[in-house]
Amino acid sequence: MALSAAAASTATAFASGPRLSASSSSSFSTQPRRWPSTAPFQMSASFPRAAAVAARRRLAPAARRAAATVRAEAKKSVLIVNTNSGGHAVIGFYLAKELLAAGHAVTVLTVGDQASDKMKKPPFSRFSELTSAGATTVWGDPAAVGAAVGGASFDVVVDNNGKDIDAVKPVADWAKASGVGQFLFVSSAGIYKPTDEPPHVEGDAVKESAGHVGVEKYLAEQQFGSWAAFRPQYMIGSGNNKDCEEWFFDRIVRNRPVPIPGNGMQLTNIAHARDLSGMLALAVERPGAAAGKVFNAVSDRAVTLDGMARLCAAAAGAGAGGADIVHYDPAAAGVDAKKAFPFRNMHFYAEPRAAKEALGWRSTTNLPEDLKERYAEYAASGRGGKPMAFDLDDKILAAVGKQAPASVSI
Repeated sequence: MALSAAAASTATAFASGPRLSASSSSSFSTQPRRWPSTAPFQMSASFPRAAAVAARRRLAPAARRAAATVRAEAKKSVLIVNTNSGGHAVIGFYLAKELLAAGHAVTVLTVGDQASDKMKKPPFSRFSELTSAGATTVWGDPAAVGAAVGGASFDVVVDNNGKDIDAVKPVADWAKASGVGQFLFVSSAGIYKPTDEPPHVEGDAVKESAGHVGVEKYLAEQQFGSWAAFRPQYMIGSGNNKDCEEWFFDRIVRNRPVPIPGNGMQLTNIAHARDLSGMLALAVERPGAAAGKVFNAVSDRAVTLDGMARLCAAAAGAGAGGADIVHYDPAAAGVDAKKAFPFRNMHFYAEPRAAKEALGWRSTTNLPEDLKERYAEYAASGRGGKPMAFDLDDKILAAVGKQAPASVSI
């Protein structure tokens, strides 16, 4: 089967592009990339339908399985500009591992100083997993990205750091001037305007004042060979350093009530970081399919806020009924829900329609099982046994007439 003309042209251009010279490149994994169930090629528009059907029928099961594990045709040199804080840092970590496993050359530029205290926390404390697989890791200022990477050249740049044009423009301009063919930007689903018809889908109205929106518009004007934006929501996964599920575990393991604003039926979306990295990796390997598109980088199932509490309780061994959920009105309790709770107090979830249609991506997030992984790490960290203040919780409990209990570990 032949690649479509557009995809073939893009693949050829990238195959002949510059490569990063690094001594570590020889240690890249030869493990085949696992492709989604959809075939990683498109049929030529001129290919007769009857012949196409016959060809598909001639493929033996073993041949079809082999086609599903085909690796990227053109190995690329990829620069990931990675944030040094917040939940997005883990996306870059997982993406680097995914690309290395597929045989690409990867450099991770992390904002800041390698000796900073932030680097003592995951995922940065686990960067040896990347270097042992052949990655190059550097630290520096994205505004001077060329100096930070020592003049190396790349086929693809992934900006997983900037939130506004001031932060991303220097990287994008350098990439354009350096002949980078593809630029991928990790944006945010938080830019969507509230809607009466959830979920958010690509093309829904966005907040024009949001910094990420300005970046997406700027990239669309730069005429890269391929550019795309990815809008994640909440995420979990080993190495994540932003409290989400930990917030629930902190209360559940101490047998404390779990205060949830509103009625707890608000829907949100929580994806495992491997889903987000997998989506980005597909865009790297299929630049033609990703070109000029916006992708909701989320899982394909929503969860209620109450449901998240119950799933965390089950993961912690307390059983689905082990979460003592207390609902409250933030205004009546005199608290700011943004400070008292890790998720938005509203329906806030998106669907990954574009990734499924354009990239053949499929979600692998399984919250009940993924939360077990996160709880195992939580328990191993000893965090559940450390002293912790719950002043805002106690204020909420007092407002609803419930006495704050003494904390007792389960």
